[in-house]
Amino acid sequence: MRRFRSAKIIATLGPASSSPAVLEKLFLAGADIFRLNFSHGTIEDHRARVDAIRAIEEKYGRPIAILMDLQGPKLRVATFADGPVMLKAGQAFRLDMDKTPGDSTRVGLPHKEVFAALTPKQDLLINDGKIRLRVVKCGKDFAETKVVTGGEISDRKGLNVPDAELPLAAMTPKDKIDLQNGLKLGVDWIGLSFVQRPKDIEDVRKIVKGRAGICAKLEKPAAIAHLDEIIKLADAVMVARGDLGVEMLPEEVPILQRRIVRACHKAGTPVVVATQMLESMISSPAPTRAEASDVATAIYDGADAVMLSAETAVGEYPMLAVEMMHRIIKQVEADPLYRRFLDADRPAPEATSSDAISAAARQTAHTLSATAIVTFTTSGSTAVRAARERPDTAILGLTSLMTTARRLALVWGVHPVNTSDVRNFATMVEKAARIAVQEGFAKTGERIIVTAGVPFGTPGGTNVLRIVKIGTNRFEQS
Repeated sequence: MRRFRSAKIIATLGPASSSPAVLEKLFLAGADIFRLNFSHGTIEDHRARVDAIRAIEEKYGRPIAILMDLQGPKLRVATFADGPVMLKAGQAFRLDMDKTPGDSTRVGLPHKEVFAALTPKQDLLINDGKIRLRVVKCGKDFAETKVVTGGEISDRKGLNVPDAELPLAAMTPKDKIDLQNGLKLGVDWIGLSFVQRPKDIEDVRKIVKGRAGICAKLEKPAAIAHLDEIIKLADAVMVARGDLGVEMLPEEVPILQRRIVRACHKAGTPVVVATQMLESMISSPAPTRAEASDVATAIYDGADAVMLSAETAVGEYPMLAVEMMHRIIKQVEADPLYRRFLDADRPAPEATSSDAISAAARQTAHTLSATAIVTFTTSGSTAVRAARERPDTAILGLTSLMTTARRLALVWGVHPVNTSDVRNFATMVEKAARIAVQEGFAKTGERIIVTAGVPFGTPGGTNVLRIVKIGTNRFEQS
């Protein structure tokens, strides 16, 4: 099940992609990670999908990652007495804590945290930014606004507060229940929505306790003020462009996307680019040229993974969407310019033995035209650091922990394999060579580069590099 590409594909599951047969087709089409959106569905729905994914994993012998996406706090206006109303530019409109149904002059906003963060001249966005209100006067339980951009407003439309750090926790009571359920199901990654500050990640990590990786979703511009700290604390980062695009000017989003991807690459933190990548394929069997270019841009920038949302969750062509993303990635990675971009943007190794070995492995593999870099890893950090180097050689991540193997399915260039542990050099070399041949990464006469940590089984202690030549009856090392 070698993919012959380095960037990974995340497919969101939903009504169009819940049956075991469709899940298997999505996997065969190229999906490496499946996303469970906990904003929708019951725990029984998610359990059935997890069981089906694990059955596919068992059938094909390839670790598959499952990402659970927490809903996070949703800010919404209340209801209207007589149905939708039309707001006109220039008119006054009030938001308050009054539970009385709204009309053309006011509506309830049951979120005191929003009022606590407001200041005059600040803008509020409603219904994905279609309506813009400007605060004229505000207090602890109200905001008098002027309509800047009018439009129809109706019950429970979403509200965004750009350029404000709201005093809201990233997890709601619902999220806490969902998180516990997800951990019981054995998910591999937690998509943490509405991250605004480093503390949001620290709070979730206390609950997760290492049972899953934490992927910080960057949806609020306020999070960018803490970008480096968030990247350092998270196990992965997602550029959630949909919500970012609501709270920022459209022309600012591509620049911020590239900044986040480069910052993650420098830190060695896996990064996902998400939302509206092949949006037209929800109802069309082919993407627009602009969408194909959008996916390609994320790959040229060095993203670890790209994500399909509604395209596979509710779209009419879920398999075609995955196949198209797979084809775009392969085409980009075959372009000589792609390698030049990655080489030009490679961050300097940090002053650690792990980074020194990883950098040496990349250079040695390139010089000797080795067919694979094989990493023995317990926590996954060795394989992640190898991926940070963006080598022009495949990375085989060997680990005795299936949980680690599954998490590595998200990481650029890593082909994860769950295998028994090693305790000495002879076993290490023999196993690395044997698995490289079995998985289709090497054949007789070719070389592989093997890295590991001594003593074996010590997380984050990569300090050994071996050059191994695949022989007919034995494996030569130097």
